[in-house]
Amino acid sequence: MNKDQFWQIIDSVHAGSGGDMDRKCELLKEELATLEDQELREFIDHFDSADAAAYTWPLWGAAYVMHGGCSDDSFSDFRATLISQGRAVFERSLAEPESLVELDFADEEAVCLEGFQYVKDDAAKEKLGEIPKRNVDFPNDPTGPEWDEDELEQLFPKLSAKYSGGNDRDASPPPDKPWWKFW
Repeated sequence: MNKDQFWQIIDSVHAGSGGDMDRKCELLKEELATLEDQELREFIDHFDSADAAAYTWPLWGAAYVMHGGCSDDSFSDFRATLISQGRAVFERSLAEPESLVELDFADEEAVCLEGFQYVKDDAAKEKLGEIPKRNVDFPNDPTGPEWDEDELEQLFPKLSAKYSGGNDRDASPPPDKPWWKFW
């Protein structure tokens, strides 16, 4: 399986899901069940490569703004959600994270939905009897320029405007964000 075939599967799953992540997971599981063992291993490698490529400070900053805070676990979920959006969205967001402003999520939780990244592992357990050893090196640290939380509104003005919800002092702080940084 080459990179184009990997993205054809992802794009097909995204198109058939109507944007529903549970449906995406079901459709991906069905697609992966039809692959030969080696194709499944190669799919996993391509997924892992995309995940590693998205491990950047700029994307983490965008996720932080969109999610109202973003732990390392949430950022892992964000990267999987981003991959699930398809090749065009994925590649554009790598080049320009603020392009994510064009996506519409049901709420900030939908930005970092957990689950899509586990479908490949579940398929491997069923088909291969185990999850294959990771063949793709994952960086120890995100790539790109680091940011400070105070800079995010400047770095991502469109995302900040879309996801900030205004300065509602009666709102509860997001769970990932200390209350003193919320106001």
